[in-house]
Amino acid sequence: MEERREAIVELINRKGSVTFAQLKAAFPNVSDMTLRTDLKALDQSHRIVRVHGGARSVELVVGTDDLLGRRVVRNPAAKELIAQKAARLVRPDSSFFLDSGSTTTALAHLLPDERYLIFTNSLSCASELARLERAQVSLPGGVLNRYSMSLCGSRSIDVLRQLSFDLCFLGVTNYHPDAGFSCGMEEEARLKRAAMARAERVIVLMDSSKVGFRRTFSICGLDEIDLLISDGELPPDLLDACREHGVEVL
Repeated sequence: MEERREAIVELINRKGSVTFAQLKAAFPNVSDMTLRTDLKALDQSHRIVRVHGGARSVELVVGTDDLLGRRVVRNPAAKELIAQKAARLVRPDSSFFLDSGSTTTALAHLLPDERYLIFTNSLSCASELARLERAQVSLPGGVLNRYSMSLCGSRSIDVLRQLSFDLCFLGVTNYHPDAGFSCGMEEEARLKRAAMARAERVIVLMDSSKVGFRRTFSICGLDEIDLLISDGELPPDLLDACREHGVEVL
């Protein structure tokens, strides 16, 4: 029992959050009742946090998003695939906003040295973009979020409201059909919405592991985005919802 519970904690910590269906798939020889008992015991001992439909890591602190360093090593193959798809959409002499996050940082790493006008609130993206000699990179300023290594706050939003972009590459923490796209910090959600409002085309970068969960602060619904780039593993109900709202999926 202890070995199984250790394995459950390790799985949840590695993924950040899991659905009960994912747990069942990972432990096919364990009954539903036993898994629910394990989750209850691990929650009571503060080793994981039970949520509706699954569980999440205690490292995902309430009111914040996970540390960027932990997100970078989570689902790296999916992030690389998403970044490759997104990079093909960027054209020379275009302007775009790069949101904070591990997937947008992967996109920044792949961008070729062309003439772009790039705005980003992400310090990790800015670090990747520093190698580009032909691009102009601007940061809006603001207050440092140590979890996502990004800038946010009213100063950042005021700057974004004076700009316009061809594209907005948006990072999100989760998607739930009842809550739309969400994240763990109010200031981050406000900044994302401000960037979306100034873009011709809004593109969400999200791997399939983020589907089925919700965070405290809503960003937007499917009806407010133009394109969803993922890893090819999105559930059928989300794909149906995208078609219903006219959202292209790559």
